[in-house]
Amino acid sequence: MLGLMQDWPLLIHRIIDHAAIQHPAREIVSRSVEGPIHRTDYATLRRRSLRLAKRLEREGVRRGDRVGTLAWNTWRHLEIWYGATGLGAIYHTVNPRLFDDQIVYIVNHAADRLLFLDLTFVPLVERIANRLETIERFVILTDAANMPETSLKGAVAYEDYIAEADEDFAWLSFDEQTAAGMCYTSGTTGDPKGVVYSHRSNVLHSLIVNGADFLGLSAKDVAMPVVPFFHANGWSFAFSAPMAGAKLVLPGPKLDGASLAELLIDEKVTISAAVPTIWFSLLQNLEATGAMLPDLQRVVIGGSACPRAVTKTFRDVYGAEVIHAWGMTEMSPLGSLCNLKPDYGDIDGERWLDLKEKVGFPPFGVEMKIVDDENRPLPWDGVAFGRLKVRGPAVARAYFHRDDEIIDADGFFDTGDVATIDPHGNMQIVDRSKDVIKSGGEWISSIDLENIAVGHPDVAEAAVIGVPHPKWDERPLLIIVPMPGRTPDKDDLIAFMGKRIAKWQLPDDVVLVEDIPHTATGKIQKTALRERFAGYRLPDA
Repeated sequence: MLGLMQDWPLLIHRIIDHAAIQHPAREIVSRSVEGPIHRTDYATLRRRSLRLAKRLEREGVRRGDRVGTLAWNTWRHLEIWYGATGLGAIYHTVNPRLFDDQIVYIVNHAADRLLFLDLTFVPLVERIANRLETIERFVILTDAANMPETSLKGAVAYEDYIAEADEDFAWLSFDEQTAAGMCYTSGTTGDPKGVVYSHRSNVLHSLIVNGADFLGLSAKDVAMPVVPFFHANGWSFAFSAPMAGAKLVLPGPKLDGASLAELLIDEKVTISAAVPTIWFSLLQNLEATGAMLPDLQRVVIGGSACPRAVTKTFRDVYGAEVIHAWGMTEMSPLGSLCNLKPDYGDIDGERWLDLKEKVGFPPFGVEMKIVDDENRPLPWDGVAFGRLKVRGPAVARAYFHRDDEIIDADGFFDTGDVATIDPHGNMQIVDRSKDVIKSGGEWISSIDLENIAVGHPDVAEAAVIGVPHPKWDERPLLIIVPMPGRTPDKDDLIAFMGKRIAKWQLPDDVVLVEDIPHTATGKIQKTALRERFAGYRLPDA
């Protein structure tokens, strides 16, 4: 016997429809790439998204086609997400902070048909355009007055592009498991891996994280996602804020402390989200100017471990609660947030800070466990640590066009993190099973750096480990064994590597050693290197 409820597919267009009907005048405020502050509302955004969907259909974009974006957080970028998915196409956010070769690989692997890009990224795309194999047209996210001269094929200003269609369009209907979005992760070695979100997973994830113990967004909130939309599905804000009817404040390309403080204060932001380095910059600006944040209530911090001093400063000086978050691109992305359960009772001081360092407990819809190397469950005692595994309706079960199995027989995805879970269900990341380095919320592959370094004629062997940094959380330290009779020059080696990898991924320092320790199977023994350089201090740290 089946239930007698209506079959109401969980499609993304229902989110913007709801926002436009129930919260039509609720503002979406963006700092435009051109400079001025732009204001619109949910009703207008829906109309323009319908217009874009109709224009994409006229372009020949069909269900399942990928539409790439190289863009900051603005109203136009949001329109692409809703317009493309309403047609059954797939938004594919490309991270512009990646190295050129990585961007080319990602766009080609996804087989994007169109690429929408902000003015900021026109020079970047012109540099690689002839290597983008599937792009048929480039749409510049601006108007005719600001349209640059460009060699990009079929380039058109976005405002002219959508002006060629009207809003007389009906969202298409299809199965809720239809693909809706793509985001590539390069958190481990090898080529970047494509994560494909469905309509169902995005809608469910937004419902899940809008719970009171998590993002807890409501129509009374003013939400400012500083985390870029191209970073791990934008932490859900593109969907969860309209779903709740919250006012959206989008910072565009200006992520410095002064620009963020201006928006936080002027727009009366109540909740914001970003990686720790963003908050370092903001707090420095506030301290220098003496400005306060009277409306800010919640600060979501993820991507890297949140320093205790940041948590304490936001609470004691600005009256805002830090919510330490953890997740992954593969999890849509939020997996846990640290809102304390009543189990702990009334706590304060250092004990409170100890608990806020954890990344909290998962919401309904995320199952979590820690296991040993034989996949045996470990106790939730806050002491035992093991491989962190998760499963749920918004957790990836496979990567795009890859055959490798990423879930176990019970449907759990191995996150690659090592964690403890305490008796109250709060999880804390203590290490990573793979030797990637997390710097300012971005992943850096130690193996990639090593492979590039050993290409230098003066280098016999190379190892890379992450060492603490007060601003970036971790930065790469390159440890090399020189070729016999040679003494590699640090600046020359960094310059050599800089030709093959993005500047922000380059090692902060180079150390010459006589030998690098290995395991019995011939692998570099990273644990021994971390112990050896435990007290190492980077030159600019």
